[in-house]
Amino acid sequence: MAIEIEDKFDVPVDYELPELTGLPGCSGVVGPKTHQLVALYFDTPDLRLAARGITLRRRRGGTDPGWHLKLPKAKGVRQEIVHPLTRSAKIVPRELADLVLAYTRGAPLTPVAELDTRRSVTHLVNGAGVRLVEIADDRVKGTVLGEQPHLERWREVEAELIEGDVKLLAKVGKRLTKAGASPADSSSKLARLLNSAAPVPTVRLAETKSGSAGEVVMGYLGAQVTALLAQDPRVRRAEEDAVHQMRVASRRLRSALKSFKTVVEGTETLQEELKWLAGVLGEARDLEVIRERFARSLATLDQELVVGPVGTRLSSDLLDAEHEAYDRIREVLGGERYFALLDALDDLVATPTLTKAAKRPADSLEAVAAKGWNRVTKAYAAAQAVEGPEREEAMHEVRKTAKRARYTAEVLGLGKLAKHAEAVQEVLGTHQDGVVAQERLAAEAANARLAGEDTFTYGVLTGLERAGAARAWEEFPAVWAETSKAVEELLSAFR
Repeated sequence: MAIEIEDKFDVPVDYELPELTGLPGCSGVVGPKTHQLVALYFDTPDLRLAARGITLRRRRGGTDPGWHLKLPKAKGVRQEIVHPLTRSAKIVPRELADLVLAYTRGAPLTPVAELDTRRSVTHLVNGAGVRLVEIADDRVKGTVLGEQPHLERWREVEAELIEGDVKLLAKVGKRLTKAGASPADSSSKLARLLNSAAPVPTVRLAETKSGSAGEVVMGYLGAQVTALLAQDPRVRRAEEDAVHQMRVASRRLRSALKSFKTVVEGTETLQEELKWLAGVLGEARDLEVIRERFARSLATLDQELVVGPVGTRLSSDLLDAEHEAYDRIREVLGGERYFALLDALDDLVATPTLTKAAKRPADSLEAVAAKGWNRVTKAYAAAQAVEGPEREEAMHEVRKTAKRARYTAEVLGLGKLAKHAEAVQEVLGTHQDGVVAQERLAAEAANARLAGEDTFTYGVLTGLERAGAARAWEEFPAVWAETSKAVEELLSAFR
């Protein structure tokens, strides 16, 4: 896996590469060296990958033959996942096919195009011979496959960052454009080829009035759907923070649909499915967080307080449970219920059921933000009216309403309000995390006791967690007083 950062340029057939020496940090130019590359591209019959800017190919020739999956991350930046060549040229390896299931949703992957490229490669290097930027001058023959194949020929230049920095890449781009190159119209060779035969389908987005409440809400929902889909392949690979980000996207979507039901209606079933998905992701995320939490706590203890194989149990046992949770996630992400949820999200951003309120000016949504904070104050008042364990449960509800208020404020770009809501959420979250950690430590201590291990250190860790949770509980009234006052002043401007 690698992150690919490159700039692409369209050039005329008789284009001449400019002089590339003398750039900052570069001491020489190596090349050119010529390669012949033949790539077979795969997609669904209705080009679902191409519609999302994703390419999946089997390439022979050059310095990196193999199966290549490229997932867009940002403009000019893609994540590339490489798999060795397989015997079959027509069957996509299962490992790669699974990574695009969120887009194919079970539809078959078949060859859709072939690119035959004569590539001339030049490298800019530093004094140690390290490659900084690769310039690829490509003469391409592309064929769209099908009953009536479509043939296209063109030339293009790519400048890809290897070990240099983006400033150097920009300077290379300036020299190329000064010599007659122009920024490419297409994000990839495949997109250019397919569009030359027929327009590639695009992701459908609802039309909303500029400056309206509908535009704000649908823009946010569309961004969160994109974020959720982008995390799907990363979750399948158990990449760092991926399950957390996917869970956050699902929660933000559900929160926005609840908060802005006066703008987009008829989403109750979708909200329940998003809650289900967040729950599926939650197990692995919680195990990941608590395993890292215990590792940090153990690292701060004096060695004489660490007795027995507590470190191993709190790492390997939890890691095994985490791996099992990821297996369950992958099973769910390959199922029909999940695909149906993704279809519903596509329908949401393409054909939402918008109300009359969607046509109102965007600033009319400020009342929704005020209403969201009012829910937090009501939840806090309800929590103060009960005692004992019931209060802890009620305060957990305060945390959830604060998180929803924060997400609502983020939709509207109300940064200060979002920060105040987050302050409430964070302190109560610290308390809740301490409570959950104590429960987990009790379970692990019981397992250790059954195995005949010393449980002293579990008691030490439990004491630390109890103290931290109690401290957050004691701090909260002051945080609440300060925050609620600041929010009231902020919201008075909306009234």
